[in-house]
Amino acid sequence: MRNLRRSCIAGVAATLLTASTVPALAFPILGKKKKDDLPARKLTPTQSALLDKAIAREQEVIKVIQERAPLVETYIQNMKPDPALLQVPVSDQHFLGRVEFKKVLNGETYETVDNHKAKGKMGFFKNSVSFITGINKSFHLQFNEVGFVQMILVDAHGFDKTNYNFGFVRNDFLGSVPTMVFDVEPAKGSSRGRFFGRIWVERRNGNIVRFNGSFAGSEKDFREFYHFDSWRTNVQENLWLPTSFYVEESDPKSTENTVKFKAVNHVWGYALKVPTSDAENVDVEVQGATDVSNDAQDTSPLGAQRAWVQQAEDNVVNRLFQAGLLDAPSDFDKILEQVAGNILAYNNIQVARPIRVRTLLTEPLESLAIGNTIVLSKGLIDTTAIPGNNNEQVNNLYAIIAFQVAHIIQGHRLDTKYAFNDRLLFPDTSTFEKIPMHHTDKDNEEAAKKALELLQPKELNDAGSQFGLYLAELQTRSKALTALNEPMVGDSLVKDVKTNTFWLQPLIGKGPKLDPNDLKQNAAMPLSSFLRFDPWTDQVVQMHASYEPLLSSRDKMPFEVTPVYLKLSYYKPAADGAAAAAAGANATTDANGNAISAPPAGTGTTAVPAQAQPSAGAPPADTTLTPAPAAGTTGTANPPAPRQ
Repeated sequence: MRNLRRSCIAGVAATLLTASTVPALAFPILGKKKKDDLPARKLTPTQSALLDKAIAREQEVIKVIQERAPLVETYIQNMKPDPALLQVPVSDQHFLGRVEFKKVLNGETYETVDNHKAKGKMGFFKNSVSFITGINKSFHLQFNEVGFVQMILVDAHGFDKTNYNFGFVRNDFLGSVPTMVFDVEPAKGSSRGRFFGRIWVERRNGNIVRFNGSFAGSEKDFREFYHFDSWRTNVQENLWLPTSFYVEESDPKSTENTVKFKAVNHVWGYALKVPTSDAENVDVEVQGATDVSNDAQDTSPLGAQRAWVQQAEDNVVNRLFQAGLLDAPSDFDKILEQVAGNILAYNNIQVARPIRVRTLLTEPLESLAIGNTIVLSKGLIDTTAIPGNNNEQVNNLYAIIAFQVAHIIQGHRLDTKYAFNDRLLFPDTSTFEKIPMHHTDKDNEEAAKKALELLQPKELNDAGSQFGLYLAELQTRSKALTALNEPMVGDSLVKDVKTNTFWLQPLIGKGPKLDPNDLKQNAAMPLSSFLRFDPWTDQVVQMHASYEPLLSSRDKMPFEVTPVYLKLSYYKPAADGAAAAAAGANATTDANGNAISAPPAGTGTTAVPAQAQPSAGAPPADTTLTPAPAAGTTGTANPPAPRQ
């Protein structure tokens, strides 16, 4: 599996070049259009003033982005027509990297490349090397400004009334944010690489919060420009930063209006420091620590061994958080911790210390156990959260969490060499290369067998059968979705690629027979169905989407990329400094020494003790999914711990 992953990622440039040959829906040749061809109304003084604000604010956004080096993830699915489902993925690619935007924005524009008469099939990907830093050599990304950056910026070098014509379309609301909508086209002269489409400008401060369209080219090279829909989030007061965009191109050969490929791009980790060539040693002062050394008990040999393992676990978890791969502790993570506690309670199992759960902010379907910390990828959570009542939504998560709980109770621990801090002093760009955390095949075999035992209690029967249906659906797609099923750091669901089997394969037999035409059966969800994240704090929040009835089998779209529609809202700062300070800590302790997780600042939630593991025979915790902050109410807290 990992060799397959490396070979797939190593061909990033070739894949992108192949995608660039996909014909796009061409706009009319702009050089032949008249100025009054815009199907929009003449601007009023108020509308013109708002556009002036938007132009000024866009320059401020560019300045902020130049100082940042966030994580950027791109996932592409190439599609083919299907007689029953309209279209299905035939192949996929996944890329993840740290982007140093200062280097990107200082690179050549498309017009400069054109003036140098760059030739050849590589088009605007030709001079892409070194703009973007990958997580490691295997994950090296290769995009240039026009191919990537201009999908999160309207125009990095010339967005103004000299280079563009604007026409008012309508007033609109995106979530709770009132906006004015304008059509935009290049004014005249050389329009190659200029934005052509539509922008949404929020009315309070004039920030562009959404824009979609393409970058116009000449008739002979229009296929080099993709159509996209780009969204931003209000991460700080009067600061809207790129969060996600969706790309889609139609298949010109299709008679049923299917697409040739579609892709989604996510950006997060804006609070990350710009990576340096070497790791830095930083002194960290412990705030609010109380000296209780005189009250401490001596440590037994077994206690010392467990403390050593926990030290390695904490080092790795903190390092992954600092690298922007793990989410900031959230209310949703506590729900997953309750699921793990229930599994232990139903099986009358006690563990030495609480099981923690965190979310890996990436698309590939994977899970892992780092000591007593279980990590589930966002893509895995999104696709398993089947709509229904609160209990049904977490049923699939019981099975996969049981798999990692089995690793924990069977002692499949992380290499304790990471208890030495110096082994973790390396740049963020080497994180995946330096910390291989997946389990061996032998450990996974043992854990899978134990997980089936953990799912035996009658209270968990539905969880096993529902996840069996999920695996049955994945089995029909896994050969096409190789990148989605190749883990970045942890354990894959797939046991053997050749035989298309899973570690929890026996659960397929416990579930109902997969029937794509049964509209009451929803085996797996599309990507981005359940969680969204704050790109500034890296905290995940549960979405509360309206119910959409399935009208045909074409509505299911399991494991597929879907368009981005964010529920936007204005930034809400913390109520007071104390709340902000509480949000800035990973955890504190109460009077009894129990860990207390800090809630997001500004939510009005009181900090609660971290869940203790139930004693034998104790009733399970209530896993009802409590209301989370509205999807789109993001940027309300600082990261739980400073990233060094």
